[in-house]
Amino acid sequence: MAAPPPPWTGRIRRWLARLRPPSPLRLRRAAQIALAVAALPWLLLAVVAALTPLPPELRAAEDRAVSTVLLDRHGTVLRELRAGDGARARWLPLAEAGDRIQRALLAAEDRRFARHPGVDPIAIARAIGQLAAERRVVSGASTITQQLARALVPRPRTVRGKLGEMALALRIEASLSKREILEQYLNRVAFGPGLRGVEAASRFYFDKPTADLSLAEAAALASMPRGPALYDPRRGTGPLERRRNRVLDRMLAAGLAGEAEVARARAEPIALAPKGGGLGAPHLVRAVLGGALGDGAGAAPLRGRASAITLTIDRGLQREIEVLAQQTVRGLSDRDVGAAAVVVLENATGEILAYVGSHDIDDVAGLGHNDGVLALRQPGSALKPFVYELAMERLGFTAATVLPDVELSFPTADGSYVPRNYDGRFHGPVRLRDALASSYNVPAVWTAAALGPDRVLARLRELGLSSLDGEPSRYGVAIALGDGEVRLLDLANAYATLARGGIYLPVRAVRAVRAVAEAPHAPHAPPERDAPLAPAPAPSAPPERGARVLDAAHARVITDILADDKARLASFGEGSALDLPFPVAAKTGTSKGFRDNLAVGFTPDVTVAVWVGNFDGSPMGGISGITGAGPLFRDAMLAAARVRPPRPFDAPDPDLLAEVEVCSLSGMTPTAACSHRRRELVPRGDAAALSPCDMHEIVRVDRRNGLRAGACPDAAVEERVFERHDAELTAWARAAGRPIAPDEVSPLCGALPGRDGAAQAGARVRVAYPPDGARFVLDPSVNSLQAIRLRADVPAGVRRARFVLDGRPIEVGPPFALDWPLVAGAHRLRVEADGASAGEEIAFSVE
Repeated sequence: MAAPPPPWTGRIRRWLARLRPPSPLRLRRAAQIALAVAALPWLLLAVVAALTPLPPELRAAEDRAVSTVLLDRHGTVLRELRAGDGARARWLPLAEAGDRIQRALLAAEDRRFARHPGVDPIAIARAIGQLAAERRVVSGASTITQQLARALVPRPRTVRGKLGEMALALRIEASLSKREILEQYLNRVAFGPGLRGVEAASRFYFDKPTADLSLAEAAALASMPRGPALYDPRRGTGPLERRRNRVLDRMLAAGLAGEAEVARARAEPIALAPKGGGLGAPHLVRAVLGGALGDGAGAAPLRGRASAITLTIDRGLQREIEVLAQQTVRGLSDRDVGAAAVVVLENATGEILAYVGSHDIDDVAGLGHNDGVLALRQPGSALKPFVYELAMERLGFTAATVLPDVELSFPTADGSYVPRNYDGRFHGPVRLRDALASSYNVPAVWTAAALGPDRVLARLRELGLSSLDGEPSRYGVAIALGDGEVRLLDLANAYATLARGGIYLPVRAVRAVRAVAEAPHAPHAPPERDAPLAPAPAPSAPPERGARVLDAAHARVITDILADDKARLASFGEGSALDLPFPVAAKTGTSKGFRDNLAVGFTPDVTVAVWVGNFDGSPMGGISGITGAGPLFRDAMLAAARVRPPRPFDAPDPDLLAEVEVCSLSGMTPTAACSHRRRELVPRGDAAALSPCDMHEIVRVDRRNGLRAGACPDAAVEERVFERHDAELTAWARAAGRPIAPDEVSPLCGALPGRDGAAQAGARVRVAYPPDGARFVLDPSVNSLQAIRLRADVPAGVRRARFVLDGRPIEVGPPFALDWPLVAGAHRLRVEADGASAGEEIAFSVE
């Protein structure tokens, strides 16, 4: 009987049995289990991804927090206003990025970007292997899509955070195309401290569009998302250069660049653009974003929706005038001048070419943060041209009309107002041309009184001076001298309206606005490619014709006066700041107490307005508009002429205007007694209506004593030319030694009845004030007496005259004026005088 096998043989058989191949069924079951174990995490990740909402930033194209870039009219970058998170950011469509940055980014961050679903298993396996081998994290295995997910929804760097990032990446991949994902990545990932998006980084570091980057520059920018602060080249280019070269090597290995191309890029140094300087028209930028200029450019609608705003200013002119303003303030510091402001307008369009709100926005002591272009200041005499133009329209004045420049008193609610000239003298009868060009105050106030403050205010408001919003009684006749506050910008536009022949156009500071959702173009792109956010005429198109505010013929006459260097000689002398090497129509203004100096003027193409003073309202050291604002006006106008070459004013339209000969004293048609004559520009309709001169008379006098000859024999008589003045001018004429005809007849000869008496036969009297058709309004809020001064023009020799008011005679003597309390109703007035023809009756009303 055989011996039983040893016990260990059974164990061997069982061990050998286990070495036999499993059955096919068992193999399939094991494979299924292994596959399920491997796929479960991915299935769970897919479920989580399906439940993960797509970030709102990817759902709405307009939900892009970007910087607002402000450009000048030529596309030069003036300033970049950072996005709400404080970062510089510009949205760049992928089609405009160029291929170099795309190739560099794929090599640096995700070579299999086109082949994975948002998460790269190969990269994950490689990262795990490197972690096991090196005992440290060598790579994070994050794809471009994962980095985008991290930028949109920051998460903690934990396993749970990583899984959430992967789930969001899968969700993004399921919703966006690869091109859309790459565009979002390029614009939302940090490419440097405070720099979001590759375009902002390209502009900041290299001052060029992304599409213009060299391969070396593209590789450098592609290196930065890995460590924006670590690779910041402004802290040193060494780390960035080493990282850039590794990216170039990876491009070569991946077939994304050739050997020669990579070799050139490795040899290229990292050359950063100079750091940008200046804020770029800071006062204008603030005004535009604040909606202070009426462009529809409020801060709320633009700052969130605009990626680029093309302003109307010319950066070169802007910078030059900024320097000129600084030099002016420094040069006048010993005269207590602490600030200056300048604005330049293009007449044809109303566009702002330069806008300097103060000499230095950082001057704390001088309150430089204030904006002198928008600040309310008294314009002084700068309003006179519009008063005289209105008198031409309403009262029939011409440039030759004689106005009184003598001591006059005007009743006000607080008493009498007696205007004075800047030079402290009176000049007697002055033609309107000389009164305006030499800026005499008394004739301007007299003209405002003849018009009525209500009419003057209405016209100034039509010109856009809306800050003059008080009642007429608040300003009174002193409105002609700038007794009110206006913005320099509005005053400049009023003069630009004059330059346009009376056509009003609103001021424009914004040419075009590019919305965030639009595809932005490079800053040097032509403005017409921009899509305006609000309706605005194309820069090259003529402006829409505005409302006519001023009569064309009268506006041209005022322009001719303001451009007449000879007419202002009496006040400003030769070689003043207003004398330029090309035709300029200009006017200065000085407020009460020397608190504001202004100079405003225009060529056919541009208008320049200058203010000099102190933002705290303190007075300057006795300088006027011609010595304070004048020199800066001259320099600014010369600078503007380099941008808009000057040309002469168009010749007067012969259908509207005629040049006629007038008597130099009276401004009327000369007679044989007028020895001095001149040419004057008047509306064609007024030329034929000019009356013969009545301020010269030929009188027979006794040569022995100079008295009227009466019945003297011819041998003792000679004829002399004398001046004849209205009653309000006679006293001045006598005091000034003007040749006034004697009243008395020579005692050596008898009187000649009917020829030499107290008044010449045929001499006329007339109502000097109020004008025919005048309307006065009683102010119920005023408790004091409300009155006007009735005045008569009476020829020499008259001793007594009568105002006949509503049929009731009131006797008056020299100076033939009467303060009359206002009574509501319609009234009629005429003047009578013994020995003189009665004047025409006029009508006026009181409401």
